[in-house]
Amino acid sequence: MDRLRIELLKAYKKRYKKSGTPKYGTLNKSFTELELQHFLRNVPNDKFRLLFKYQAYLGLRIGEVTKLHISNIDFEKRELILTSEKTNKSDSLRIPHELFQETVEFVQKNKERLIKSKGSIFFKDNDNNHNDVLCIDKNYVRKVFRETIIKTGLDYTYAVSDESLYGRKNRTLHRLTTHSLRHYAITHFAKATNGNVVLTCRFARHSGPATTMHYISRDNEELYEKIENAFKNEILSKMVSSKK
Repeated sequence: MDRLRIELLKAYKKRYKKSGTPKYGTLNKSFTELELQHFLRNVPNDKFRLLFKYQAYLGLRIGEVTKLHISNIDFEKRELILTSEKTNKSDSLRIPHELFQETVEFVQKNKERLIKSKGSIFFKDNDNNHNDVLCIDKNYVRKVFRETIIKTGLDYTYAVSDESLYGRKNRTLHRLTTHSLRHYAITHFAKATNGNVVLTCRFARHSGPATTMHYISRDNEELYEKIENAFKNEILSKMVSSKK
């Protein structure tokens, strides 16, 4: 049975990894502008608010943002230099002015904590942990994120994932996760550049534009408006003809 489970798992990964088809169809996994602002206002403290802003404005993955080090920031050029979690390549991004100012203020305010964490910007809250990892834990960030989402009334679920193939319990799928902040960043950048997928691909640090397209979300309001417009004239013409 164990061997069969392993073979099934390999087949599952091979099939779905290559397809690249989003399992959530047309569901918008990104934050809307109003949702993001509401979410950020309810984040418990400045550290987490800054962390989530790096995800929302520069599209950092959770594994990248938690490991952010003071040496990753060129304060003269207002530039962020980091190694991509997926491609393992070095990339650079210009930090937006407002985000940069918040970063400088946060660093100045927390100089002693940053020294203790040896430069880890998003340091641990608990100094009693004696292991070598000084940056904040990803799962703890996810916990704070989920608590904030619940507090703001944005905890929407859309399905249950069948985890039996992995030998785990089924889990509830939430529309908004920490990765939704990256979705927002990429979608927002694409709109700001009039849909320039090549430039957006560079911003997202993807291996190719095909991957980027899966991240560019359209608000349902836009979709619904197009549906209304697509059939409005046809319905009106039928109503007029029926009255005649």
